[in-house]
Amino acid sequence: MSYTLGVLGGSGLYEMEGLGGVTEIAVDTPYGKPSDVLVKGTLANGTTLLFLPRHGRGHRIPPHQINYRANLCALKKAGATHVVSISAVGSMKEEIEPGHLVVPDQFIDLTKRRISTFFEDGVAGHVPFADPVCSLLAEPLLAAAGRAGARVHQGGTYVCMEGPQFSTRAESRLYRTWGVSVIGMTAMPEAKLAREAELPYATLALATDYDCWHEGHDDVTVEAIIATMKNNVALAKKALVELSSTLPDPTKSIAYRASRGAIMTASSALSDEARARLGWLLEG
Repeated sequence: MSYTLGVLGGSGLYEMEGLGGVTEIAVDTPYGKPSDVLVKGTLANGTTLLFLPRHGRGHRIPPHQINYRANLCALKKAGATHVVSISAVGSMKEEIEPGHLVVPDQFIDLTKRRISTFFEDGVAGHVPFADPVCSLLAEPLLAAAGRAGARVHQGGTYVCMEGPQFSTRAESRLYRTWGVSVIGMTAMPEAKLAREAELPYATLALATDYDCWHEGHDDVTVEAIIATMKNNVALAKKALVELSSTLPDPTKSIAYRASRGAIMTASSALSDEARARLGWLLEG
C-alpha cells in the first residue's frame, strides 16, 4: 500500500535528492492559509512526500505566529497519512551533544498564545493525549535516523516554550530538574492538532547547541550553530528517505479515528457552520 508522508520543517528540507515529479500545491483551509504552499513529490520507492515549511520560505514567520491549524489541516486535505515534524532544539542533557538527533516520546506544553484545537465555536471534543507520539511511527523514524548515520537518542521529553525569546538561565535550570531532554518552540500545538486530525505524528528533534544551563553555552558562535544545523538538516533528509519505505499502517496508530469518539456535542446540536468547518475531518 502506498502512503503519503507529510513533513513539517525548515525550508531547506524540500530540496531533497531523489524527489521526482515535484509540484507546488496551494491549499485553502477553514483556518486561513498555511505557512506556505505545499511541495509534493514522489520518492524512488513510490512514497509520496508532502513538505510544508512551517516558518514559510525565507523563515519569515516566528514560532508564536505560525498558523498551526492551517498547516495540519492542509496536510490532511492534501492526502497525508503520516506526519513527521523536523524541529531544531536546544539540548537539556550533557549526553545529547550538538549535532545529535532525538526522537522524543513526550511533550510539556508551555506555550501561551496559540490556538491548540479544532474543536471550538459550537463543537466540544476531547481526544486522548497521554501518549502524544505515535510509537508505530517513532520506532521506524529512530531506526531510519540511525541508518542515515546520525547519533540518535530514543525517547525523552521535549519542552515547548512560547518564544521567540530563548530561556532565562533560571528557567533553563528549572526545566533540567524536570528531567527534560530538549527544548524547542514548535512541537506544540502541532502534536495536539495532529492527534485531532487523526494523523500518526512523530518528531525528529535536531540539537543545535546546549541551552543556557550549560557552562559553555555563551561561548558558542553563530557560525558553529549554523554549521551544526546544516549537518543536522542533511541527516534529517536522509532519515526521511529511509523512513519512507518503512511507514507503518496508519489504521494501527493511536491516532486512528481519535476524533470520532472524542466529540461530546450531540449531532443534532451541530450548526451548519460547524459541520462545514470540520467537514475535512469528519466527513462521513
